Amino acid sequence: MQEAENWLERYGNSHSDLQFAAIYWLSVPLLILATVGMLWSLPVPDAFRQISPILNWGSAFLMAAVVYYFIISISLAIGMLPFILGVALAQIWLLETTWSLARVSASLFIVSVIGLYLGHIKGGGIRAVVQDIQFLMIAPVWILSNLYRRIGIPY
Repeated sequence: MQEAENWLERYGNSHSDLQFAAIYWLSVPLLILATVGMLWSLPVPDAFRQISPILNWGSAFLMAAVVYYFIISISLAIGMLPFILGVALAQIWLLETTWSLARVSASLFIVSVIGLYLGHIKGGGIRAVVQDIQFLMIAPVWILSNLYRRIGIPY
């Protein structure tokens, strides 16, 4: 619990003056989706395919994120599971379309960075966007912790 508070406080300090909070809140999941999509589209060793057809760099990243979420806070980790599952299912769905996963992910990345910039335009600008990318997997937990705080769920 202490580690979760440390990360969330550190992240929250640079997000207290968001200009367009709604745009920011939409851009964070898009950034996650884009990053995982880019990782998902990277070539994988044959050993990965022998274990599972969906084991790749993107799914490994999501699994590591879930483990980390459980280390910092069980209730936040449980709350993040539907989001993580949704990201994975979106990647699987995109693979079954005629669109290039890498191109869609790159486009989403650009759109999400623009959205993050608009959210931070008043306080931090591009420096805050770079920090958001560095705190990639803390951002959705921070958003979830705000929701938990509003409805009274301890974390």
